[in-house]
Amino acid sequence: MRSYKSIKEVVGPLLVVENVENVAFDELVEIYIENDDRRIGRVLEVDGTSAIIQLFESSMGIRPDETRVRFMGKPMSLQVSEGMIGRVFDGKGQLIDGGSTLISFEERDINGAVMNPMLRNYPDQFIQTGISSIDVLNTLVVGQKLPIFSGSGLPHNELAAQIARQAKVLNDDIEFAVVFCAMGISFEEARFFEDEFNRTGAIDRTVMFMNLANDPAIERIIAPRMAITAAEYLAFEKDMHVILIMSDMSYYAESLREISASRKEIPGRRGYPGYMYTDLATLYERAGRLKGKPGSLTMLPILSMPEDDKTHPIPDLTGYITEGQIILDRDLNRSEIVPPVDVLPSLSRLKDKGIGEGKTREDHADLMNQLFASYAHGKKTTEMASILGESSLSKLDRQYVKFSEAFEQEFIRQGFYTNRDIETSLDLGWKLLSMLPKTELKRVRDVYIDKYYQEDPSWHA
Repeated sequence: MRSYKSIKEVVGPLLVVENVENVAFDELVEIYIENDDRRIGRVLEVDGTSAIIQLFESSMGIRPDETRVRFMGKPMSLQVSEGMIGRVFDGKGQLIDGGSTLISFEERDINGAVMNPMLRNYPDQFIQTGISSIDVLNTLVVGQKLPIFSGSGLPHNELAAQIARQAKVLNDDIEFAVVFCAMGISFEEARFFEDEFNRTGAIDRTVMFMNLANDPAIERIIAPRMAITAAEYLAFEKDMHVILIMSDMSYYAESLREISASRKEIPGRRGYPGYMYTDLATLYERAGRLKGKPGSLTMLPILSMPEDDKTHPIPDLTGYITEGQIILDRDLNRSEIVPPVDVLPSLSRLKDKGIGEGKTREDHADLMNQLFASYAHGKKTTEMASILGESSLSKLDRQYVKFSEAFEQEFIRQGFYTNRDIETSLDLGWKLLSMLPKTELKRVRDVYIDKYYQEDPSWHA
């Protein structure tokens, strides 16, 4: 450990220290202002004998000629143990729930490496979220990275809490845990999550990391790395199935842009740093399944798209790295259809690997394809009726319109406190398809039609 009193400059949250030796990038730093005032930071850049330090706290009160900087010779780490489950941490990995400190723990560098593709196991186990629009149509699979694209004012926090409460891996006796990381949220939102998890008992299987909006930008950069480190420990050392929910990644990207501007870096698209894709990949690619390990790490990053723009750099780059996306729709939310999952543009690229006989049910794939096709046809017919008038529709067209309306009201709309198992969701899908004649079920094999389909007698009226 080396101490210096050679601060040259203080620029916002950055300190420039001169005449340093053997300092490494990302090294942990302690800043001593007075005897009882100790702050921490990390090395952001090293240039010869000068180091730029990013503070995790305010730079207020720092006087260059009186402040001492101590380089710790190690990167930022997190204390991990099974005792983390049920506890609440801040973005720096400090306990904030008022409980006792962890008695036994291990230190883990939060800057873990991405998972080696050669050591990955292919995701093929179904995760039941209890939400029909996800379980049936955009199935989540163990080890998958499936982001949720939302918008300002949409209930993504409620959806995140619902998944944290309800998610489980079927037909597996391995323990299940949730790591929840909130970034840049308001005090009111933080209170919602804590109250919701405590009220429903979800906290008993959850590790929470809470970063508030008034916390420093650098803490928002560190918080997801803290959460991923905790999730990796539980998944690959304690052999648990872990879902990591991170909300809101847009605030993370904004902090990345803020720090990049402080360093006077050349901006990329819309002012975001050119390395944002690489930075996001270092987070997302730490999820998955490892060969020889029974545990898994499944990631659900949530991001609010600025102006609901899917081409914005944050959702755009996220989509390149992850395996699909769940999209929340503003029109559905206005119609009080919650959770407002827009199933048509949503996509889970691994859904085919986690469904079928022995995983969900043998008719799942066919039913899923038919529901997609019928709902898309119904929405298209509804748009046509709004232009040409309902009188221009045939009897079959009108039935498709009724189907799409019923699909939204009964299948997608289930509320944030209804937990449907996969059998219930699949049966509900067949019930809705009974509104259409059997001849329209062109994507379902006859054996499943004979077993599950019951035609609505009103067709013969």
